[in-house]
Amino acid sequence: MSESYPKRALDTTSAASASTGGIRRATPADAEALARIGASTFAETFAHLYPPDDLAGFLAEAHSVERARADLADPNKAVWLVEDGGEAIGFALAGPCKLPHPEVTAACGELERIYLAAGRQGGGVGSRLFAETLAWLEREGPRRIWIGVWSENLGAQRFYARLGFRQKPGYRLWVAPLPGDVRVA
Repeated sequence: MSESYPKRALDTTSAASASTGGIRRATPADAEALARIGASTFAETFAHLYPPDDLAGFLAEAHSVERARADLADPNKAVWLVEDGGEAIGFALAGPCKLPHPEVTAACGELERIYLAAGRQGGGVGSRLFAETLAWLEREGPRRIWIGVWSENLGAQRFYARLGFRQKPGYRLWVAPLPGDVRVA
């Protein structure tokens, strides 16, 4: 069953001090950086699964500058950018839940995307970014939070499980002609 993130403090102090990644709310001026880091991190993780043309088509739509601008302009969404030395190394996107699951209601929130460059993972930045995003999602009080995770993205599933999320029976997600089960945390 999906639950809202557990109501306990997320201890990121030791991990955060070891990392130099700065987290801030993204602005419209960051649209190109968001598109670039979104496409590159998705490709780092999933490019081996898709024919190059299918992957390119998906990235052109899902991680375009126009898509980033639309997300940034949506008053119901929030985007955070992670930078290190002026370089964009990750981001998170949150807003109302739009996952096609029968238990999703209008009151549910969704962590739509949280991406961090592979070489920057494991230093606590992802946990800090997650905590920042969660605080925004629950700024008006507790609510059920949903996260769509591909069934074979075991690293992400372990990350969310450590934070108290549980899997729900999924639905089918099409990134390209290759279908993948999505686990909803």
